[in-house]
Amino acid sequence: MTEERDQMPGAVGISRLSVYDSVAPDGLLGGTPHMHLTCSEGYVVAAGEGLVQTLSGAGYRETPLRTGTVAWFPPGTIHRLVNQGGLQIVVVMQNSGLPEAGDAVLTFPPDVLADPAAYAQAATLPEGGVPGSDITAAFRRRDLAVTGFLALRESGPGALRAFQAAAARLIAPKLPAWRERWERGALHAALETGRQIDALAAGDASHLGRGGINVLPAPSEHGRHGMCGLLDTYHVQAA
Repeated sequence: MTEERDQMPGAVGISRLSVYDSVAPDGLLGGTPHMHLTCSEGYVVAAGEGLVQTLSGAGYRETPLRTGTVAWFPPGTIHRLVNQGGLQIVVVMQNSGLPEAGDAVLTFPPDVLADPAAYAQAATLPEGGVPGSDITAAFRRRDLAVTGFLALRESGPGALRAFQAAAARLIAPKLPAWRERWERGALHAALETGRQIDALAAGDASHLGRGGINVLPAPSEHGRHGMCGLLDTYHVQAA
């Protein structure tokens, strides 16, 4: 069974993101638009400035990001980071592990989304985007997704619903594995809180004797090519 010390509080994931500063097809600098299907995402802006473009059932919005800004959004929100100068963000992701297991669909054009093999070919980076690998592949992927995002933004609610439906079909084969990760992570963490409340209500405070501290002195990996920029990632197993 998963121990609380084997995961971040609440089973979240944390990484530090240096947002890409190369030019996309519309002349803006930044990352790859995409959508999560089961994970909320939060930003704590650590340095620089920029904005996040979001497209959801509530419409299109641009939210300024400055040092100290905190912003977050639920699944179903297409988001794209724009770098206006040294933008660095601490990213907090719900359901640690699920984003890395494919809980993100990029806004590729409809013909790519409709073909799982074509989508995988367009979305997969050489060597998984490991530090030092060819970054031009990440920019090609970003540019294709930006092209699809711009079309979605101009096409109205029907196109957005069609993208969401296509995304759901694309990830359907992964759902059993996602459920297993969720049960080991976020669900376990929530149920453990319930067990602690029940124990305290019964006069049992024994779990307090298992206190301590866990420390990750530095990221376990630096500079992986992510969707939105270069990622410094933290893995609890490295503690």
